[in-house]
Amino acid sequence: MSRDEAPQFVLPLVLHLEKTAPPARTDALETAARAVLVMLSDPRSLDDGEWAQVMRDWQDARIRKVVRRARGAEWRKACALPGLTVTGKSAEVRVFPPVPLDGWPKELAKLQVSGTELDDPEPPADPDLTGPVLWMSPDVDMSAGKAMAQAGHGAQLAWWELSDTERADWRDAGFPLAVRTAAGDAWAALTTSGLPVVRDAGFTEIAPGSCTVVADHPALRR
Repeated sequence: MSRDEAPQFVLPLVLHLEKTAPPARTDALETAARAVLVMLSDPRSLDDGEWAQVMRDWQDARIRKVVRRARGAEWRKACALPGLTVTGKSAEVRVFPPVPLDGWPKELAKLQVSGTELDDPEPPADPDLTGPVLWMSPDVDMSAGKAMAQAGHGAQLAWWELSDTERADWRDAGFPLAVRTAAGDAWAALTTSGLPVVRDAGFTEIAPGSCTVVADHPALRR
């Protein structure tokens, strides 16, 4: 069965977004990417864990992720559902086991999915090039929610390419990573470097086949 013919699932991520203290955009992207990795590596997602079957079903189909936002009581209700919360410097993201496309829990289904815009108060520092970097395309404009999902895709592609030992090392280190927008003159080289490339399916915001992220992990720089 092809990915398109398989039953389709989506990995829900919810960004904690209070009006008075929005997180920085880059931190939100990095926290979402780590949240995906934490979900992939959680014992409940592996072997005979309680989330393992739905995780396999999700990964056998199109790898869809949707980021929504919540504040106040909405966030507290989301946190009461089974899932994992990952905290960055200013961002909080809760990730949940995959759900069918038309089977969202009511607490998540009513959350907003569009219009999430975030800014960086200051330009992010240069990344540590000895560690993992998820390079975002300089050519594709995306909302914060869309970019968070794409960063999660990039982290997942890197995870798939690593050996068990490399995965364990990354997990034990706390999944360090940086998300940065690539320079225009470097993007073409990155997309042809052999590193994992996210090519969007085009369900929302951008054209199908658009290259959005290159996952640059030290173990994959061969």
